[in-house]
Amino acid sequence: MKHYRELKTVLFVLAALSAAVPAGVVAQAYPAKPVRLISPYPPGGGTDAVARTIAQALSAQLGQQVLVDTRPGANGAIGTEIAAKSPADGYTLVLGNGATHGILPNMQKLGYDAVRDFSPISLGALSDFVLVVHPSLPVKSVKDLIALGRSKPGQINYAAGGTGTPSHLAMELFNLLAKVKLSQVPYKGNGPASIGLITGECSVMIGSGPSLVPHFATGKVRPLATTGPKRSMKDLPAMAEFLPGYEVVQWYGILAPAGTPPDIVGRLHKEIARAIGDPKIAQTLTNLGLQPVTNTPEEFRALIRLEIEKWGKVIKAAGIKGEV
Repeated sequence: MKHYRELKTVLFVLAALSAAVPAGVVAQAYPAKPVRLISPYPPGGGTDAVARTIAQALSAQLGQQVLVDTRPGANGAIGTEIAAKSPADGYTLVLGNGATHGILPNMQKLGYDAVRDFSPISLGALSDFVLVVHPSLPVKSVKDLIALGRSKPGQINYAAGGTGTPSHLAMELFNLLAKVKLSQVPYKGNGPASIGLITGECSVMIGSGPSLVPHFATGKVRPLATTGPKRSMKDLPAMAEFLPGYEVVQWYGILAPAGTPPDIVGRLHKEIARAIGDPKIAQTLTNLGLQPVTNTPEEFRALIRLEIEKWGKVIKAAGIKGEV
């Protein structure tokens, strides 16, 4: 009986102490185990590079390992769906981008809703694409390409990483705004598409800077412009200088499953902002041809909505057919 009374007293004291601890202190216990960051694309690409850079920084800051879990397939939809259907406890995150949360919702039936099924946390990086041509094509500027395209409708081929990929839609936006008709040659990924351009199988491509910049000096490709709203590479104009309103920027951001507690989202946002603000991390991203950047969860959600709307209009105007 005495033992029971002592145990009851101990439990009462513990309960009183727990009630006295502010909610914010309890939230600080997160994370109590390793965190999984899903990268929905194969290793070696921009998404994988950003995921590993941020994961390394967060591991040091959180005191728990942030492990990159590579889950490629279906243009990023498989890994993204896995994240959407994971417990909303902060222990599964995903690195989304303009394809998984902007283009794919307009192209195919998905096992996730890009807005409803996620709690956006923060962007981590942006990347402009670059418009390049094979040196055999007699153009040295965007203006030249537009003129040649108008004189030879349907006769100039461009390489793309597949139907519905950013490289495809970036060129179709160019077609629409420039009032030309360059023809797509779809490849199984941006790597093969770049090879198709370099070997001369195709004459034009809009691709990622990191994969194409090394070929500028060798003369294997001729750069004409970048695709962001303003100049981002030395000696190269922005496409918008020739085509007002043209803007294609690939973004990378971390999201959690919908319903993740606000305290955890807030903690992760704070730590991601801290990581991206670290000069060493920022330099690592810059060396990859990326622009370090963060935003608030609210701004991130608004960006996703805008991306879905933007690419939906391009896909409809270009008559691109996705999966039913």
